Amino acid sequence: MDYNIISVFASATLVAKIIMCILIALSVLSWTVIISKFFLLGAAERKAKAGLARFIEAADLRQAVGSLGGDKSSPLYAVAQHGVREYNSGREAGADEGVIVETVRRALNQGVGLEIDRLHKSLSILATTANTAPFIGLFGTVWGIMTSFHAIGQMKSASLATVAPGISEALIATAIGLAVAIPATIAFNMFLGKLDSIETRLINFAGVFLNRVQREVTSRRAPRVER
Repeated sequence: MDYNIISVFASATLVAKIIMCILIALSVLSWTVIISKFFLLGAAERKAKAGLARFIEAADLRQAVGSLGGDKSSPLYAVAQHGVREYNSGREAGADEGVIVETVRRALNQGVGLEIDRLHKSLSILATTANTAPFIGLFGTVWGIMTSFHAIGQMKSASLATVAPGISEALIATAIGLAVAIPATIAFNMFLGKLDSIETRLINFAGVFLNRVQREVTSRRAPRVER
């Protein structure tokens, strides 16, 4: 009898089939997240690096905000909008220098937090897959071995033909569980590294933005900044 994956799946017990289907669904879901996050975080990291360099080189706050180019997909854009909104509100309300700087600081911190939360979205799927897939596969392994022992009891024989179906589905469940968990684990750790890099750039950007605000308000020019 030819024990390939398809024939093993077809001859597996209902529980084993459900386990394999769950693992396959987790694999499809995790790979969807991996591919989307790979492009999303890669673009965010590039735009944050390039945008920070342009922001630093600008002559004043108005030009610096304009250098971001209105690219809403850039993580710097959302952070800058929080700072600009508070800067303009404080200037129009006639607040003093200390109040403007402090409100802008809080707004920038909030913007960084919200942007990192947005980029973190869906990573919990990878973490859940990496942690649960091996155990789901292990459950399939245990079930397959139980099936083999049950077959031995029924057939009164421990021949290869008797135990092969159960052992085959047990090993395949283990293999599928590892095949699902390993890429999810690698991708999760890689994306965490990218997020740390992006967060560092956003914090640096917030510091540069706040320094420019301080220079603007102390120079008494304090022009309105277009968002």
